[in-house]
Amino acid sequence: MLREKWALVTGCRRGIGQSVAITLAEYGADLILNDLTISDEDEVAVAVRGLGRKALCLSADIASPESVDAMFAQIKEKAGRLDILVNNAGITMDAMAHKMTFEQWNKVLGVNLTGTFLCCQGAAKMMTENKSGKIINTSSVAGFIGNIGQANYSATKAAVAGLTKTLAKELAGKGVYVNAVAPGFVETPMTEKIPDELKQQMIAKIPGYRQCRHFSRVSVVGLCNRSDNPDQWRNFHGVTSRSKRDG
Repeated sequence: MLREKWALVTGCRRGIGQSVAITLAEYGADLILNDLTISDEDEVAVAVRGLGRKALCLSADIASPESVDAMFAQIKEKAGRLDILVNNAGITMDAMAHKMTFEQWNKVLGVNLTGTFLCCQGAAKMMTENKSGKIINTSSVAGFIGNIGQANYSATKAAVAGLTKTLAKELAGKGVYVNAVAPGFVETPMTEKIPDELKQQMIAKIPGYRQCRHFSRVSVVGLCNRSDNPDQWRNFHGVTSRSKRDG
């Protein structure tokens, strides 16, 4: 389904990113695996190669323009092309807004928003040359309903939705289709750090009132594999992964 396609997944050493990367490999894609630090020995790289696909590991700080430029230079040199970008990398540094430090605010914006933009920019330059490509950004339900203690995180995810809509309009005529998924409260190493009281407040806003254990990877793969017919694309595709009752 995705044979001979190169897919870059950011923030993929663990959690949702790891799951998405492995699923793309299961569908036939070769993977460019990014995280702040990542190596051939990491579980995700081993899993991708175990499926018979290529795994190019590139450590990079996506909040740094220089680091992102260097990463895309390596992609061009070693892979020669980029067909799919999944902007998954994201962090949280929670605090009530009146107690939030500038560092907490700025670091989350740097990774979640600036990092997403920089990777979109780098991917768009390569994809427009080939007049073909898919970009999938990661927003969040938090960007639409807000979360107590997450002014920084919620702001970035709302901004990613707006960024996605804008890039979709800018790039559609160049053969590059930009979309986004908006997961609900998914059980990952990142969400494990959230205090239980705040976690329960977030879960209370989710249909089913339970934390989701498994992100719907098929949603991302479906967007990566969708037809290039513009009539089949929307500027923002709100796929909300939420908990479901057993059975």
